[in-house]
Amino acid sequence: MKETRMSRRMVAAGLPLIVLGTPAILRAQTRGLLQVTVEGASANPVPIAVTDFVGDPVGVQISQVISADLERSGLFRPIDRGAFIERITDPGKAPRFQDWRAINADALVVGSATQQADGRLRVEFRLWDVAAGSQMTGRAFFTQSANWRRIAHIVADEIFKRITGEDGFFDTRVVYVAETGPGNARVKRLAIMDQDGANHRYLTDGRALALTPRFSPTLQEVVYMSYAQGVPRVFLMNVDTARQELLGNFPNMTFAPRFSPDGNRVVMSLATDGNSEIYAMDVRSRSISRLTNHPAIDTSPSYSPDGGRIVFTSDRGGSQQIYVMGAGGGDGQRISFGQGRYSTPVWSPRGDYIAFTKQEGGSFSIGIMRPDGSGERILASSYLDEGPTWAPNGRYLMFFRQAPNAGGRAGAVRLYMVDTTGRVLRPVPTPTDASDPAWSPLIPQ
Repeated sequence: MKETRMSRRMVAAGLPLIVLGTPAILRAQTRGLLQVTVEGASANPVPIAVTDFVGDPVGVQISQVISADLERSGLFRPIDRGAFIERITDPGKAPRFQDWRAINADALVVGSATQQADGRLRVEFRLWDVAAGSQMTGRAFFTQSANWRRIAHIVADEIFKRITGEDGFFDTRVVYVAETGPGNARVKRLAIMDQDGANHRYLTDGRALALTPRFSPTLQEVVYMSYAQGVPRVFLMNVDTARQELLGNFPNMTFAPRFSPDGNRVVMSLATDGNSEIYAMDVRSRSISRLTNHPAIDTSPSYSPDGGRIVFTSDRGGSQQIYVMGAGGGDGQRISFGQGRYSTPVWSPRGDYIAFTKQEGGSFSIGIMRPDGSGERILASSYLDEGPTWAPNGRYLMFFRQAPNAGGRAGAVRLYMVDTTGRVLRPVPTPTDASDPAWSPLIPQ
């Protein structure tokens, strides 16, 4: 059975992983019938049984993470383990399907985790279609024991994709601004964690104000703003090695730099001569080109996934609205015409929607619209919901929410996840106040 290794970048980051194909003894049975259509606001998540992986005690933890990932998506309903009839002791054998049908499971996940003589951990799983009595998929992995949680996320992604037909989002990370201290002396530093809040660590020490982190779509790098010694600077940081480099010094205000889809350019707004315009910087040459030229305030640019267009906000029409222009610049076409003010537009990785923040009637909301401005829909609304960022599969967003305190003033700031139907809304745990999240692409295997 042929082994495939991760990219050199991930091996260098201490995450070696070998992925094996479907276990050969069951390869002929991998055509399951279970398929879920996830379009629309389905209220019937798939009942799925995730059994404890046998072997090493870490197998129980792996199965728990898989179950939590699937539940958090809103598309699956893990069945309570107390209802299980069959106790899986050999995941290499076909289960007793009648026992799983009896508890109304549509899908069944079994697996094992075993320590190898060389110290590596071997994790194997199988996904079964209970009604059809056939295996849908299965894989095996060799990795360092410390990487067990990441293996669980990869397995959850495999299950998500096999049943829904869409890419998963569990093997990803989120970088955000961690906030501590009183309002008049707020400390803001960059932090990174898995998408479920695990493996949390800080990337900056808080001595300099750090803002607006944005992931590269091609590498595990973030671009962000820092105000060391009161001067706005744009830095590029590798989140695995913490190595950073200066992209540019900007004597005036700089806003929200973002990568192009190929990772070769960064687009941002710069305030010069009292006016904010949009500029693009070539990451390699550091050359800068101006994309807008208007007396109004142009800000918050974001590339389309094909790199051909840029969405941004401008008050050139009298109020803050959303515009789309070619990647080379120009006047742009207005696409938002609703009541209120629009900000922070971000193009979906699938290209089908643009997410935004909307301020109207004393509240802030997270919404989406199609690139031509049609189909506007509010997904979440509160005292302050702001700063949407897309999961790499384009089905989920993360944003930050600030709730009012007992006195009606701004209170705690927390991260939330919502799907494009607005039906799935989940808090994302962080150890401190948290704002301005940025979702990573899937981590390379």
